[in-house]
Order: sequence, then structure tokens, then C-alpha cells
Amino acid sequence: MRWSQLYVPTLREDPADADAVSHRLLVRGGFVRQLMAGHYSLLPLAVRVRARIMDIIREEMTAIGAQEFVLPAMHPAEIWQRSGRWEVMGEEMFRLKDRKGADLALGMTHEEIFTVLSQELRSYRDLPQLWYQFQTKFRDEARPKSGLLRVREFTMKDSYSFDVEPAGLDRSFDLHRAAYERIFARLGLPAIAVQASSGSMGGSTSVEFMSPSEAGEDLVVRCPGCDYAANTEKATSALPVVVDAPGPDAPERFDTPEARTIEELTRRHDVPAERQIKTLVYVVDGRLTLILVRGDHNLVEQKLSDTLAASAVRPATAEEIQAALGASPGSLGAVGVTGLPVLADEALRGRTDMTTGANTDGVHLRGVSVERDIAVQRWADLREVTAGEPCPRCGTPLEVVVTIEVGHIFKLGRKYTETLGVSVLGPDGGRVVPIMGSYGIGVERALASIVETHHDEKGIVWPVSVAPFEVAVVVLGGSDEKVTETAESLYRRLRGERVDVLMDDRDERPGVKFRDVELIGIPYRITVGARGLAEGTVEVTTRATGETRSVPVAEAAEHVRKLLTAAV
Repeated sequence: MRWSQLYVPTLREDPADADAVSHRLLVRGGFVRQLMAGHYSLLPLAVRVRARIMDIIREEMTAIGAQEFVLPAMHPAEIWQRSGRWEVMGEEMFRLKDRKGADLALGMTHEEIFTVLSQELRSYRDLPQLWYQFQTKFRDEARPKSGLLRVREFTMKDSYSFDVEPAGLDRSFDLHRAAYERIFARLGLPAIAVQASSGSMGGSTSVEFMSPSEAGEDLVVRCPGCDYAANTEKATSALPVVVDAPGPDAPERFDTPEARTIEELTRRHDVPAERQIKTLVYVVDGRLTLILVRGDHNLVEQKLSDTLAASAVRPATAEEIQAALGASPGSLGAVGVTGLPVLADEALRGRTDMTTGANTDGVHLRGVSVERDIAVQRWADLREVTAGEPCPRCGTPLEVVVTIEVGHIFKLGRKYTETLGVSVLGPDGGRVVPIMGSYGIGVERALASIVETHHDEKGIVWPVSVAPFEVAVVVLGGSDEKVTETAESLYRRLRGERVDVLMDDRDERPGVKFRDVELIGIPYRITVGARGLAEGTVEVTTRATGETRSVPVAEAAEHVRKLLTAAV
């Protein structure tokens, strides 16, 4: 490809609305342009990178025996209604009607549609099956941001496994996990495999692949002393045992007219946050529910949803709280409350001589024994883990890392095959419901995450495996016949050796050419100029290190080929 024929609208200044590094550099480098919030046009350079990413994924999926499909992006509502997710997906699902008034959806994911296809499986001998596709997904994100990292329209590689029994699902899951580890290694993308919540997808075992980045929105808890790692939606820690004083025989009321927060109660009445009971009121599947956590802990809503297998969870309004408890937030407690479900975090189990709201504005209770004074219906791990808490496996202080989710794998179980009526003939002649797994990688998000990891002050530094071009031949002085002939000869030879090469034949100043090649991140640059040719050499520059070497013209192509081989 010649630069004079390539559409690369590079910019000299950062776009004003770009917050993430990848957003800034992909716009500046002429890779993407925004059409509207959450929707991006991929320009030729981005299409080339995307194709390379997909090639790597396709190779690794093929290696584990997966077969490629292409399924519709628009789905009839009836299938989603049968699975129960038409309502569960809420406002994130794009819904529309056709000219006949039929309800349709733009696919957020394809569990239901692949399951419908699996209805044609007849016998256990047809299993296992590993099916995958690359398809556009649509999610009506409330706050699309950070360029390609959080969008409303994107390409996903989603795959699905169908097995006869749990042992088969274990094998399919492990095959995908190993394939994902190879994929991210080949993409040059550091990814931590962590325990995670399955969320609206359902199922049991769930593993996310998280890439550390300040542009991320997910927090991962990991242990530097062992292999423990989990999303904060799933993470736990080993809290030290606390020995409380027995306290009084019954809770005691005391006035707190100006203390409406944990911090104010600590400051004005000398009650440490760790000795307070924080009472939160949520509406869970339409029912008002009290949630208790220690005063210095935060609730993780996903843990609450997972604990109760809830479809809809939201904080109660002030009006709902007042009607149910007779007090305002800041004076709430569960002592003496009946008729409402009460859930408590495990960190409160066995605690005595604690302080909580009295359900009277401006009044609290001290000397509360949780299990004596509160009718806790269910105990669960509901709190958010923070840095420095002991690892639940080895006791080492935990770290909290900001990350981007780049992949997610689930053991779905039989949720979809049972609901949609899939069964096969089993080895004993009876009917068997296949067990499923689901496995996803966001392609454009992976592309942006690679940029988040591989960049410097000059621009993107693509790994060779995904770069839009592997080598740029930069011509300095296009009017010099010898320079032009040498550049053309190198260009033809590299192409003949199947090197993906871009020749910068533009009539531009050297500084402009060098800046553009650095900005778009081509791994190697061969500079052909009259000064070097006078000595029989060209310059070969490595983008990642900035190292430049003078190489004899006759050896340049072979030198670059060896660099590429070593890099891959």
C-alpha cells in the first residue's frame, strides 16, 4: 500500500472530548471517527488492526475445534421472552417494531439464538459442539465514553459450548480459558483471569479477563502472594476476628440530632465507623429489603443481586423509606423491625455492643447485639473488599487494580436449553438436556485496550501481531531518481516476502512523515534518503525502542524480516 493512496486523516492536536489515551490516539491517528455517542466509524487503519485481531482469535478458536457461524443481529422478541430476559435486560436492550407491529430487538448477545439452532441436535453422539461467531452487538449504554472502550455498537466474538454432562462442560470451559490466555498473549495484551459474577447471563462459574489500565471502570482485587484474583463484584477477604465487649442487656437510645452520616456519628459522638451498623434500604424484585453492613464497609450491589438471584435491584426512595420505617436516611436501623426481609453481611455476624439508627430521626441505639436484637433472615458476603485486607487464601495484603474487561467466560448450565426445550437422545435411550457455556471477547474493546497498554508520548506502539502495517518505507527526496528506485525495490522485495509494508511516497517534509509513522505506530521504519545512499545504507528504526541502525541496502529487507520474526 502507498500512503498517497491511503485514507489516513491524522490530526496534530488531541480531540477535545477524548478522555482515554486510546480514544485520543485512535482519533489523532486517523483510525476512527465518531458518528454519535457510542457509535464509531472504523477507518482503513482500524479495519486492518481489527482484521488481525479477528484472525488471531479465529486461529485459536479453530485450534480447539470451534466452528464459525454468522447469526442475525436482529431478533424476534418471542425468543427473549421465553428465556425471561426480555424484561431482565431492561433499558440496555434496543427494541423496535417492524411494519406489522411485531416486537424485535437488536441483539445484545446470542445465547438464545444459538440455543434455538441447537434444537436440531439429535443425539449425545452429536456432542460436544463448540460454535462461535463475530457479530455486531447493540447495548444502549447510559453513558458511552472513552472511545471504543464503552460503546453502544461493537463486534463481539461470542462462542457457545454444548455438552452432555458437567464433565464435558468443564472440558469446554478449560479449552476456552486456555485459548483466551493464548489470544491475549498473542495480542500483546496483559490480562488477569479473575473470579466474576455471571450477572444477567446466569450460570455458575464465571471468569473475566481483565487488562490493567487507568482508563478502566472495573476494579480487580488480586493477591501478590498467590494466584487469588477476583472482580470486586465477587472478591472477598479474611477479616481479623473482633472480640467485642458484651454491652448492656438491651439497646440504649441516645440523641444524635446533628449526626446523619457514619462520619458525623464518629466525629460528634466518638463512635468508630467499624462499630456502627449501616442500614441500607433496597427494593429487590419489588419488595422493600433491609441490608446491613459494617459502618466502614460498602455494599456491592451485584453481590446483593447474586445472593438473592434478583432480577431488579434499586435503592429505595426517601418516601418509600419513610413510609416503611418512619424515619429518614441517617437514622435507620433494623432493631425491632418485623415484616421486612433483613440481610446482613458476614462481617457483622456475632458482633455485640454496636451502634445503629433507632428509626426515629435524630436518635440512635448503642449496645446492639446483632444476633440478639435484629431478626436477620440471611447472612451473606455483601461488602466491597479494599486494598490491604488479608487474602482469603494466604493472608497477604490484597491489591486493588483498575482494569478493562477484555473477555468473559461462563458456565451457563442448562438455563437456556431447558427454557427453550432442547434435548438429545442419551446413551441409555432417555432424553438428555445439553449443558452450555458462553464465552465472549469484544473485538474493538481489545483493539483500544492494546493502545492503552502500548503507547508513548509520540503515539501508538502496535505489537507486530496486530499492527496495521509491519514496516513503513519512508522516502526522503522523491525527486531523486536513485532514492525512488531504491525505495521501490525495497518495497517490492518486502511485499514479495509477504511483509505487510506501507510506502510513504507523499510529497511531505521528513518531520511530517516521521511524526505520522510514529503516531500510527508502525513497528519498523526504513528510511531511504540521498545521504544514506551515498554510503550505500538505509536507516532502520524500531518504533518500540526508538533505536536506529544504518544497514546496507542489500541487507535491509532481510534485516527487517529477522526483526519481524523475532518480534512475533
